Amino acid sequence: MMQVAGVELRNANVAVFGMALSGMAAVRLLLEQGARVTAIDRKSAAELGRTSEELARLHVPCQVQTEDSVRYHQLAVISPGVPVDAAPLVEARRLGVPVIGELELASYFLKGRTIAITGSNGKTTTTALTGHILQACGIPAQVGGNIGTPPAAMVSASRPGQWNVLELSSFQLETISHFRADVGVALNLTPDHLDRHGNIESYAAAKGRLFRTQREQDFAVLNADDATCVSYAALTPGRPIWFSLTQPVTPGVWLESDRILFDGEPLMRASEIPLRGRHNVENVLAAAAAARLAGATCPSIAAAVRSFPGVEHRLEFCGKRGGVEYFNDSKATNVDAALKAIDAFPGRLWVILGGKDKESDYSPLRRPLSEKAHAALLVGAASSKIAAALQGAVPLVPCGTIEAAMAHAVAHACPGDTVLLAPACASFDQFENFEHRGRFFKGLVERIAL
Repeated sequence: MMQVAGVELRNANVAVFGMALSGMAAVRLLLEQGARVTAIDRKSAAELGRTSEELARLHVPCQVQTEDSVRYHQLAVISPGVPVDAAPLVEARRLGVPVIGELELASYFLKGRTIAITGSNGKTTTTALTGHILQACGIPAQVGGNIGTPPAAMVSASRPGQWNVLELSSFQLETISHFRADVGVALNLTPDHLDRHGNIESYAAAKGRLFRTQREQDFAVLNADDATCVSYAALTPGRPIWFSLTQPVTPGVWLESDRILFDGEPLMRASEIPLRGRHNVENVLAAAAAARLAGATCPSIAAAVRSFPGVEHRLEFCGKRGGVEYFNDSKATNVDAALKAIDAFPGRLWVILGGKDKESDYSPLRRPLSEKAHAALLVGAASSKIAAALQGAVPLVPCGTIEAAMAHAVAHACPGDTVLLAPACASFDQFENFEHRGRFFKGLVERIAL
């Protein structure tokens, strides 16, 4: 019989908190293991809509979250969006009920080896690129985690001899203890999600758990240019492999002028990378190191990088209208990501900023916007805070909505200008998620007359 966190699942009463994609994936996996599952969410069954209908088809009762939600349960499984200090989870621990995340649950059942990629920015691109390289090299791999498919939903397709390439957030990592990455990757760490973690130290510690659970035979691919990533080398029992944009690193991969070198041997030229921005060179270095550890050859890695189409909502070119180019970087949900997006362009920008604040400091945007932007078009709940931080650095246009911001940009942009959606904020004030926001932006671009 399979035990998870010391609990035998068959006939166990398990509470799953949060009925988004990850929660539903956990529900299905638990049912397959013979558990008796109760779905718990802050929304009522009526508010959950189709999700509630799916739970009914699975014969899974659905309850509104209360402090007593875990009573009579032997295990609690939480989705990444559920805070670990939520009242029912505090009560669960008081009662001695184990609380684990959906990733931790999946780790007991995933077959094959795992590449796990974390960081404040670049996770999605690096994860997708790593999967693309492995698949192009004929190395069996599936891609998921915080990108697309939840880990619990990847279990059925997992096989021995296959790689599971996972994008992992701090929310997923903060509850792991059994989960282990054969190859762990840390791209960078800048302030993000401080509204959830409270401070940068707690945020960094959550990411660092990825390396604490490794073993001696594992590898940690770390950014030698980022002090926090360097510090993770002390956490892992495994072997560090480095990447750097600024210095030779051994063992590892680095940029030297326009050449990318892997342990001193030429890999490819940075100018061959089809992605815009210096930060994407960094992402390529990390993906190349991870793919090499998974068995890909350097010539095959270079060929795969050249054919990589990029990631939706990540500096995604949406079209050219009247000589004006439009780029969707809705995935830029923090200040550092917005800075990297702005850095990818020479200037003449109309930058759409705003959304739900994450206790961010927007002042680092002052200089690049003053140097490169015609104006910052402010939208969403964080508009006033952003305006206060940017006052005097760049013309500010309060727009409220992305639709109004686009209307202003279309009316004022000239041929040769670029309209860039790089919000530096979460999307949840006006949209379901950053994908919803990005698709909305692209729809607006499509409606502009050619």
